[in-house]
Amino acid sequence: VIIPTSNEASYIKDALQSVSFADEIIVVDSYSQDETMSIAQAYANKVLQRQFDNFSAQKNYALEHATSEWVLFIDADERVTRTLEAEIKGVIAQPKYSGYKINFPHYFMNRFLYFQSNDVLRLVKREGAHFTGLVHEKLHCIGSVGKLKNKMIHYTYKGLNHYILKKEKYAWFQAEQRFEANKRTSYFHLFFKPTYRFFDSYIKKGGFRNGVPGLTLAAIDAYGVFSRYVKLILLHKGIK
Repeated sequence: VIIPTSNEASYIKDALQSVSFADEIIVVDSYSQDETMSIAQAYANKVLQRQFDNFSAQKNYALEHATSEWVLFIDADERVTRTLEAEIKGVIAQPKYSGYKINFPHYFMNRFLYFQSNDVLRLVKREGAHFTGLVHEKLHCIGSVGKLKNKMIHYTYKGLNHYILKKEKYAWFQAEQRFEANKRTSYFHLFFKPTYRFFDSYIKKGGFRNGVPGLTLAAIDAYGVFSRYVKLILLHKGIK
């Protein structure tokens, strides 16, 4: 199991305890200023420190120190349930695929939003596995990919302000990635893409069934997309 951390003292212990079944637990820390390191050292086999530059580089660095055949990636605010643990043990004992996606329902405003969830590749054979992308990094593996039935508990957002700040941070990463590729912003990006993100989250995925939290999540997600392209304009103007 590989867990990236940055000032996660209030979350990391429960995450580590939830993966105590693993043969090898690696924490890669971005020089936390709280008690994250001391907590991690009590549970993890390896605790690494690396200056953060982007999410893919951080996780690829941890992968270089892994030795197990299979690797599960989780964040400090995620928890592996006992049913998910049993399923993971079962599929790696008799694997049909080289990687497995896990469903992550968002936890927002004190409830799990099951209609606004994501399937994310998190369990892979180590050989050939790697990440690409600066933010919303993508995990790649050699071979076909299946999906696990049980869900991952994910305490996604610590509050409304935390969620908005997270979107702002990610928007800068995404804008910088596009800027480096010399991409430009159009009215299509500023209007259609945020509108579609809202439609996808609130209507297509059924976020309206989640009540006010579902509406709030869809609106902030749409804002995050809009913000990404506004920031790209600022970068091209030499403003940040």
